[in-house]
Amino acid sequence: MDGLGGRYITAEDVGSSVADMRIIGHETPHVRGTPETGGGDSAPVTAFGIYQGVCAAVKHKLGRDDLSVIHVAVQGLGHIGAALYRRLSDDGARLTIAEFDTESRDRVATELNLSVAAPHEIMRIEADVFAPCALGAVPKYKTILEFKVAIVAGAANNLLAEDRHGALLHKRGILYVPDYAINAGGIINIFYEGPSYDCEQSMVHTARLYETLLELFVCA
Repeated sequence: MDGLGGRYITAEDVGSSVADMRIIGHETPHVRGTPETGGGDSAPVTAFGIYQGVCAAVKHKLGRDDLSVIHVAVQGLGHIGAALYRRLSDDGARLTIAEFDTESRDRVATELNLSVAAPHEIMRIEADVFAPCALGAVPKYKTILEFKVAIVAGAANNLLAEDRHGALLHKRGILYVPDYAINAGGIINIFYEGPSYDCEQSMVHTARLYETLLELFVCA
């Protein structure tokens, strides 16, 4: 990475942490997402962007300006999923969560009085929004046919394994919020890193994803 001379800059993603980035930083300056580079963990800002995307999708698809009584099925309770479901819960959304780590899942469910679904059943839950916040390529052709949601909007990268999955969601009248747009908060946060890093400035920029996605939905 250092040999690329800054043509590529790395940062935290699935399977890596701020601690990993700090170790990489001992070998190359071309790394972001650490306290030394000004930002640190970008998951909260990423989750804020996902939240904005869910709000935009609910506005466009369901005609609602708030999330009260909106049912969201959240898959995955990692850093981003955890930050997201707390924002959704604070807004009055009804949540069903799924997570392989049963200890953390049960702790969260008890704390916030959330419903729980088995990981293999979360995509079959009847809800308004399915928020995949685990690994990508989770919805398969068969499971998409079983979806009982109006919106798919989550943090997972490369959510659709094949082009036909997007076409099938469209055919079924399900609004899919593109992963590369809705989860842009993390990279926006990294953009603002530096000696004068201001998290508030990053959050203001990330909030604009709401309007960006509304424009995208109209063009689709």
